[in-house]
Amino acid sequence: MPDPLGIHDLSFATTEYVLPHTALAAHNGTDVAKYHIGIGQESMSVPAADEDIVTMAAAAAAPIITRHGSSQIRTVVLATESSIDQAKSAGVWVHSLLGLPSATRVVELKQACYGATAALQFAIGLIRRDPTQHVLVIASDISKYDADSPGEATQGAAAVAMLVSTNPALATIEDPSGLFTADVMDFWRPNYRDTALVDGQESINAYLQAVEGTWKDYTEQGGHKLDEFAAFCYHQPFTKMAYKAHRHLLNYNERDTDKHTIEQALAQTTTYNNVVGNSYTASVYLALAALLDQADDLTGRPIGLFSYGSGSVAEFFAATPTPGYRHHLRTQANRDAITRRTPLDYPAYLALHEHTLPTDGGNHHTPTQTTGPYRLSGLNNHKRIYETR
Repeated sequence: MPDPLGIHDLSFATTEYVLPHTALAAHNGTDVAKYHIGIGQESMSVPAADEDIVTMAAAAAAPIITRHGSSQIRTVVLATESSIDQAKSAGVWVHSLLGLPSATRVVELKQACYGATAALQFAIGLIRRDPTQHVLVIASDISKYDADSPGEATQGAAAVAMLVSTNPALATIEDPSGLFTADVMDFWRPNYRDTALVDGQESINAYLQAVEGTWKDYTEQGGHKLDEFAAFCYHQPFTKMAYKAHRHLLNYNERDTDKHTIEQALAQTTTYNNVVGNSYTASVYLALAALLDQADDLTGRPIGLFSYGSGSVAEFFAATPTPGYRHHLRTQANRDAITRRTPLDYPAYLALHEHTLPTDGGNHHTPTQTTGPYRLSGLNNHKRIYETR
């Protein structure tokens, strides 16, 4: 029997700042319950002027390198929909900041919020071919919408790094997967825009269609029965979407949709996304981190993961925590990443939201704001310059 494959370590990072939804509600003159209850969001991470997907990705991955070293890492796959260059992978800058070996392949993957799951499956395929190697998978994104738009309250930012290997210490990724793709325009960002365009109702409809499609394919491929799952981690553009999705899945399977049943399946998966906001590719793995950090022992009990990327591509699969996984969690570090953020008022947030990098090719320094381990120090001749603090 081949060795199990899966997630050997998981670490995440977020930003220097946070905007509480109370501040957003005060600015909008909105009842804060619209955010706290309506979409299930308490706050959202806001990047400093010297933070981006590279600095977050490196900060998320650095603890993994410290714990395990880099000698077995042959591949780095960075998934993002917040790409900073049309040609060069953001992962190459991360590779440099982390001091990884030159004998490494580095690529960037994109398919909206689904990209990290594609990266995870890509990693598993590589390790099946060469079980001695490790693959570093990083999901890093900044969710940004126009100020005063309906999407503003669902912004956020985070990076999740996963070390993928044989005999994983955290969770085995199981076969099969349920897959679904449909050509819809529910969410997109043309190259000429800094912020995304969203058809809110179409996006919810497309998401729920993908829940059905992936589950249908998963069952046809011989996956677990619904009752065998200990919990479900859904992509969370806002945490209430996970509740809509699970209710839809239960209805599709003609099961009870009482509040207690849904809370049991989801409540512990939403606590990080609830305060970080939408982290796009990182979202479903932030949900997995929250579940593992809080739940009683889940050893040997399958967890359902639903990964959705607008446009749309989706996948449903199972991850099963391995014996002793709780000894390898980073619970305190994860909580520290959230609590260390400095709260902003709305004007301070808006100044960062409207901040853009110059495009004239000159020599420009960025203000020193982050206290994190890596920062974007400036631009020179259209080149991004990063530094280790």
